[in-house]
This record gives sequence, structure tokens and C-alpha cells, in this order.
Amino acid sequence: MKKTIRVLIAKPGLDGHDRGALVISQALRDYGMEVIYTGLRQTPEQIASAAIQEDVDAIGLSCLSGAHNELFPEVMRLLQERGADDIIVVGGGVIPWEDIPFLESKGIKKVFTPGTPTIETAEFIEKTVFERDGISSSKVSATPPERIDHIGIAVSSLDETLPFYVNQLGLTLEAIEEVPSQRVKVAFIKIGETRLELLEAMSDDSPIAQFIEKRGQGVHHVALGVSNIQSRIEELKSNGIKMINEAPVIGAGGAQVAFMHPSSSHKVLFELCEKSKKEEA
Repeated sequence: MKKTIRVLIAKPGLDGHDRGALVISQALRDYGMEVIYTGLRQTPEQIASAAIQEDVDAIGLSCLSGAHNELFPEVMRLLQERGADDIIVVGGGVIPWEDIPFLESKGIKKVFTPGTPTIETAEFIEKTVFERDGISSSKVSATPPERIDHIGIAVSSLDETLPFYVNQLGLTLEAIEEVPSQRVKVAFIKIGETRLELLEAMSDDSPIAQFIEKRGQGVHHVALGVSNIQSRIEELKSNGIKMINEAPVIGAGGAQVAFMHPSSSHKVLFELCEKSKKEEA
């Protein structure tokens, strides 16, 4: 039988508005969780006491007043003091991105910024509680890429562009290769632990030619190094990411590659890249 997760939603401090807290409370109920909403103007002491008394799995803190850096850590301190630091705590509200690392360092598992889909919050709470309890979850956790493999730069002419990178910047040209499947010629330039790939179209119908015609020369894509690329594709698709390539294709250097659709990645073209054994060697 599937575990029913109990969540306490609380508004610490002097906030006078709770529409967001009510929305997330209903969304979590719709997802199948039991939700206790404590109401407005709760102190950290009241929140910690209610969470322990109600034997909840998770606490959702919502703050609009700007006092999150004081209130959220105090809730964490009280839970730890009372031996209840196994309760998962997440946060939301009007919280600047620059404050998130501090809150996470204090034990907040995740901070959800305005506009986050409620289903994302529900799935995160479920996944995190199940992981804590050693319960298998059907949700797929996002596996971070291992590195930035390369940055692709669209250029009109390698002959005209390479002198800048090699002579002016002093970088090393490793090789030049044609990739017929993409109708592109690629120059590999080493820079630290990663590289730049200069991309010159080999025909007018090449994606690079179309990119330059529409946007001009410049950064075309960011390649993320991964292992087991097909599994990564399936993982991204299961998490709602649209893929241009639903199966890997052979790219430069014999690597297996697949592109995410920019509509799913905030207009940035990301490429998954799994190097060939020969290239890794």
C-alpha cells in the first residue's frame, strides 16, 4: 500500500496574504497527500511544535515579507533541537535567487520560486520523503550532467575565424572534421578542460547556415557531457523535456549526441554528448 505523505503548510512571520499557501495546500491534497494548514502569522515555535504534534513528513514554509533568512533557519534550528530534523522542509514565496544557497545551507531541501508548477513541488516532496524512508518512487530524479563538454559557435568561415582563436587568443587547434549528417565542418579548439567547436555550414540547407541567416554568427549551443545517453534522453522526456532527437545520432568526433528542444530549456539549445571510447582515450 502506498504511503500517504503528511505535509504541514505554514506562514511564518507577519505575512497577511496566504493565497499561494492555499493554492499549494489544495494542489498537494489533489496529489494524494494529507495537508495541515496552520494559517497566518505563525511563529517558528508554533510551526515546529505543530509539525511534531501532527507527525508530518514534510513542512512547506511560505514567506512574502522578506524575513525568510531569519524565519526559515529558526524553524530548522527548533526541529533539530527537538530531534525532528528528519522532517523534510521546503520553502516558497517571494525569495530572491541569491538567498537560496544560504537557506539550503541551513537545511531547507529546496526553495520553489514564483511560477513553479505545483506538480513539481508535489513530486519533489514525494520523491524526497520516499528516498528518506527507503521507498521506491516512480518519479525519475534529475541526474546532473558530468561536465560542459564543449560550446558550439556558428561561424561563416573557419578560414576567416580561426586566426583569431589561434593567433590572437593563443588557443590550440586540435583538428578539423566534416560531419556529413549535419552538413557542417567543425574545428576543435582546446581550452582548459573543455573545448570550443567552431561550426561552418557545408551547404545552404545546413542547420548552421539557417542559424546564421536568422541570428548571425555566435554561440549556437552548449554541449553537456553525459554517460549512457539513451537513458538520459528517457529521463529528460519523463520529466517533461521535449527532445529534438529522441534517439542519439553520431556527431563530431564520433560522439553520440542529442539535442533538447529550446522551448523546454528557456530558449537555450542544449546538446547531450556522450564521447566515443576512442575520443575519451
